[in-house]
This record gives sequence, structure tokens and C-alpha cells, in this order.
Amino acid sequence: MSRTVRPAHRVGLALPPWITHALRAQRGPVPWSAVTRGALAGGPLLLAAVLADRASLGVVAAIAAMLAGINDRPGSRRTSVRRIGVPALAGAVGLLVGTYAGQHLGAVPLTLVLTGFGLVAGGVSAAGTVASGAGTQLLVTSAVGAGMPLPDPGWQSVLAFLAGAGWLLALRLVLPTPGSLTGDFRLDFRLDFRLDFRLDFRLDFRFDGERAAVADVYDAVAALLDAVGTEQAVARRAALTAALDHAQDALAGPRLRRYAASAAERRLRAQYAAALPLGEAATALAWAEQAVPTRASEGPRRLAAAVRGSTHAGPLPAPTRTEPALRALDDALLQAAEAFDRGRGRDLHTRRRSLVSLARTVLGQGGREYGLRAGLCFGASAAVAQVLHHGHWYGSHQHWYWLPATAVFLVKPDLGPLVSRVLCRAAGTVLGALVFAGFAAVLPRPEGLVALVAVCGALVPVAARHFAAQTTVVTVLVLALVMVGGEPQASVSRIGETLLACAIVLVVGHLPMPGQRGGGVRARIDVADAAAHAYLAHVLSESGDRAARWTLRREAYRTLAEARAAIALAAAELPALARHSQGADEVAAVLERLVDTTTACAVHLDDTGRLTPRHTDRLAGLRDELAERRGRVGRHRRLA
Repeated sequence: MSRTVRPAHRVGLALPPWITHALRAQRGPVPWSAVTRGALAGGPLLLAAVLADRASLGVVAAIAAMLAGINDRPGSRRTSVRRIGVPALAGAVGLLVGTYAGQHLGAVPLTLVLTGFGLVAGGVSAAGTVASGAGTQLLVTSAVGAGMPLPDPGWQSVLAFLAGAGWLLALRLVLPTPGSLTGDFRLDFRLDFRLDFRLDFRLDFRFDGERAAVADVYDAVAALLDAVGTEQAVARRAALTAALDHAQDALAGPRLRRYAASAAERRLRAQYAAALPLGEAATALAWAEQAVPTRASEGPRRLAAAVRGSTHAGPLPAPTRTEPALRALDDALLQAAEAFDRGRGRDLHTRRRSLVSLARTVLGQGGREYGLRAGLCFGASAAVAQVLHHGHWYGSHQHWYWLPATAVFLVKPDLGPLVSRVLCRAAGTVLGALVFAGFAAVLPRPEGLVALVAVCGALVPVAARHFAAQTTVVTVLVLALVMVGGEPQASVSRIGETLLACAIVLVVGHLPMPGQRGGGVRARIDVADAAAHAYLAHVLSESGDRAARWTLRREAYRTLAEARAAIALAAAELPALARHSQGADEVAAVLERLVDTTTACAVHLDDTGRLTPRHTDRLAGLRDELAERRGRVGRHRRLA
């Protein structure tokens, strides 16, 4: 009896997904490099501006550094140029348009302009992570430019904004990260008694992020080999996909030249390319569900250590060659050892997105749904802020930017489910406003507030692990900035505006919209489905172009990972919203099994030239299951 009661008791205490997501936080080591950059960004800029008697420009520069710090995520330096630089440029455009629109337009035309900005920025945000960051900064800075009138000309504010973001980006590119200094310190003596002093200490930390990302791929391959035949194999294969995505992005960042210009970069590209057949063989072994010898994972782990230490691979233990996948693993290890010794650069096997495909994404079902909601939330919050501003509800606080700027962060689906964002934003704002009110009562001005800005800038990378913590730190930072700029203490009014923005976004987020709900999830599933079938068609054609096959396989797994992320966020919404994406996780699971089976077929075809009945039957069964489940996403289910 106790065995039947305890599970029911656990189920009764289980929290709904929309609450558990709000309580969930990321884990990991403290990013000390990002903490250092945050401390050296906004605070020193603001201090220099205050000493030069240009506090208003310092406030703008510090805001830009804060927004750039939010986008300062782990990765390579080259990737950070795009991740920080593109949103900063969009933010400068938003600040310029918002400043001049706020100066020359009335309340109604200004609200219409901001609503149009929301429509455009929302649609563009569907194109990817960087585009989403650019859309966010475009809307936030347009609200700040229109609602926080500054004494400086608009072009000076824009230059100050670019200087603030550029300063943090320069810190990201110049400062080394821990463990990036490698080399030897050697003294050589010759027989003719002449001292040959040679310092071989390498201060080459340009590719430390790329090197760590490639090494993580080999570790993920080893972890997958260890998990073959166990229940953890599926999760380890997903971790391998994430590691490959991260390494591919790290190496494919923006560059001045088309090809790798240095030997170190060419070697990293070769090491990344050598990991692709290893991942393919490991996936095939996981699909076969047959345990492999323990030494099979020793080779990838030694390769990972060689990448991190920038050394040669050395001898690698060879696995047994009893199965096609094991033979493929052995061949891949031999190719990897050769690539490590030669260090010749290779293709990264990325599929470039054309302007047509980007436009199709922005104008597609997901982009239209996101753009419409972002435009309505941003426009409605701007309209309410205009009413409160012209009705003198703010009292001595004439800046009305907080309400629409808050709505921007609340309407972003990539920051979490809607209710989770609202709860975290409300809690973080209340806590941050109360904390700042306490500091404002005791800190000297302006030097105490400048120090508070520096401390908050250092805390932003750590607080990014949870939206409520990030909101708390950002609230303290922004309130300190605006007080340095001359605005009186405004903690109480900011709490009220935040709660009002939460109410607006909750209402608009649950309004019925034209078209079918859950468009973002369906769009991701359709893209993943197309990529999976393109990969399958290439493998079944028995083409000898392995580079094309690896490119298609990378695209299939990457789009599946993006679909999985979108599905997980949609499932944590309130039931009224979550039901529109119901069943998408099952379709994604079938697609993942189809891609894994396709990979196993590719490895088997390379070895024998033909497929076994197990492969063909599995492919046929997955195709039938996919055809049965396709179109069921979002439909209501009935209990039998």
C-alpha cells in the first residue's frame, strides 16, 4: 500500500512547468574574465565622463556597455564580434531614430513609429540569436532615445553609445582569458661559451575560445562512446551536437580574409574537421546499442588533451575492428592523428544562409507571430507611457522610457516562457529597486553611484544565469545611471511601471492572433524536417561526397537542436499557450531517430556498400511514424 501511495503523493506535489522554469537557474564556474570586463566597462566610462563634466554622455556609454555585457557570452573572440557588434549597431540606429522622433513627433505619431519598430524588430528576431539581440537593442534604445531626453545632440549620444559598446568589445578582444598563456622558458648554452638566451613564451590567446570549443567536441565523442548501450546515450548524443554547434560557430565567426591566415587557425580547423567522422562513428555505435571496449574512448580523450595543450596527438589506442562502426571509428582516429600532425585547414561544413532564406524566415509563420506580438506589446506600452507622461502622472520623473523598455524584455520568447519572464521580471525589479533605494540613501554622489555601476557591471555575467537575478542587477545599475544623469530617486515609480508592463504583456501574449498559434515551433519543426530528409536523400543516393554529407548532417542535427529548444520553452507556458505546441516533442523525437538511423546507414554503406534489413526496416518504420505524427502538432487529444 505504501508503494502505491508514495508516487501519488509525489505527483500531487509536482509543480507545473511554468513555475519550475521560473525557479530553474544555470550552473557553472564563475566567468572571471567576463566579470573583469564588466567591472572595467561601464564604471570607468561613467567616471571619465563625470570628471569631464559630460555625465549625460557617460550615462549613454555606460548603458551601451551594460547591453554589450549582457551579450558577452562564453565563446571565441571572433564570435563575440558578431554577438556584441551587430546588436550595438542596431542599438545605435534605434537611439538615433528614437531621439529625433521624440523631439519632433507628437504622442500619436511617435507611438505609431515605435509600434512599427516593434513589428520589424520582432520579425527579424526570428532569424537567430544575434538577430534577436539586435532586435532587442533596437527597441530598447529607441524607447530610451524617445523617453529619456538628453541635453546633448542626438549624434553625440549615438557616438557615446558606440564608444561604450566598442570599449567592452575591445576588452573582449584584447584581455587574455585564464589558462590561455602557454609556452616554454628555455636557456640554451653552446660549446663556444656564448650564451644563447631564447625566450619561447607564447602570448597567443587569440584562439583560446576556439581551442576550448574543439577540445570539448572530442570530450563529447568520448562521453558518447562511454554511454553506448546505456540509457544515457541519447543525452550524450545531444551533448555532442551542442559541442559541435558551439565549435562550428566559434570557428566560423566574422573575418577579414576568406581563408584562415595563420597556421594556428588552420590547425584548429583541421582538428574540428577530423572530429566529424569520429562523431559519425560514435553515433552509429550508439544507434547499434552494442557496448564498445573501454579503450575506444581513450583516443578521443587524448585528442582533446592535445587540442587544449596545442601539442601533437601522439600514439592513439586502436579499437577492435569487428563491426562496421568500429572500423569507421578506427579509420577516423587514424585520420585525426594525421590531421593533427599536418594541421592543414579544411572546410567547416557550414551551410550559408542566403538572403532569400533569411527573408523567408522573417516573413514566415514564426516571424509574423513574433513580430505581431512584439509590435503590439511595444506599441501598447509606449501608448500607455505617453498617456501617463502627458497626464503628469510621473510627477518629477519626466522620463517615460522604462515602461516600453521593460515590455521589450518581457515579450522576448528566447528569454523563457511568458509567465516565467513576467514573474522573474517583477520579482527582480522589486528587489533591485529596494536594494537601490537603500544604497541611494547612504552612498555619496556621484562617486558612490559610479562605484555601484562598476560593481553591478561586474555582476551582470554572473547574474545572467537567472532572469530574475539579471533583472535585479540591471535595475540597480540603470537606476544608478539615471540618478548620475540628474534624475531623482525613482524606485517606487519603476516598480509600478514594471508591474504595468507585466500586465500589458500578459494580456497581449494571450490574445488570439491571425493564423495558427505556435507558429515559431511549427516553423522550427518544418526546417528540421526538411534538413533531415535532405540528409537522408544524400545518404541513400550513395554519393561519395563526404564533405557534402557532413555538411547536411551538421545542418540536420543543428536544426533539430533549435527545434528542441523552442519546444522546451513552449511546453513551459501556461496550458492555454502550451497546448498549441502539444505533440511537437514527439515529432522532434522521431526526426532525431531518423537522423541517427541515417548516420548509421551512412557508416554501414561506407563499409559494405549495402544496407541490412535492420536499417531498411528502421527507415521505413520511422518514415511511417513521421507521416502519421506530422500535422498533429497543437491538436487537442482525447482520452481513449
